[in-house]
Amino acid sequence: MSTRTGSQVLKSALAAATKTLDSIIDLESQITKAAELVTDCLTSGKKILACGNGGSAADAADFCTELACRFVEDRRPYPAMNLSQGGSLLTATGNDYGFEEIFARQVHAFGASGDVLIAISTSGKSKNIRRAIEQARDRKLKTIALLGRDGGSVAGIADVDLIVKGGSTARIQEAHKFILHVLCEICEARLPRK
Repeated sequence: MSTRTGSQVLKSALAAATKTLDSIIDLESQITKAAELVTDCLTSGKKILACGNGGSAADAADFCTELACRFVEDRRPYPAMNLSQGGSLLTATGNDYGFEEIFARQVHAFGASGDVLIAISTSGKSKNIRRAIEQARDRKLKTIALLGRDGGSVAGIADVDLIVKGGSTARIQEAHKFILHVLCEICEARLPRK
């Protein structure tokens, strides 16, 4: 059993979070490219698809909400679909085709050339995330992968990799959320209001 106090845990977590967030500056060029892909997609009348597992599913949902509703400024809504929602579709696909296919089947059903898939995996080892990106590439979607640690088996297959180094899933997920909010902030300033 740990003997660390709540204060020690808090200070340690803040230090680790600060270090992880500071490392995002190394992703500046990739974040710029990702923002261009999202902006070009939405200004061309195309849509965003996003997916992830667990906490990453929640981050995908939040990102889609920020686009389809708004981030900060009042503006028109933009099409963004969270592929991590919809229990009946996810469970039917998982049951009939396997968990690895739950996002790839949706990319096949809903994705079109010129759309952008944002796929999130804190480990970079999620087989269903890899399959979604492979399917997106086959269907001529642009792809952005938010990954953690060394990027795992997903690294290198997306058009843009945003790899947050580190060993803590919590800190990686916090950094992914930060990156997604930065993408919203960059893109919202470039998207037509009406």
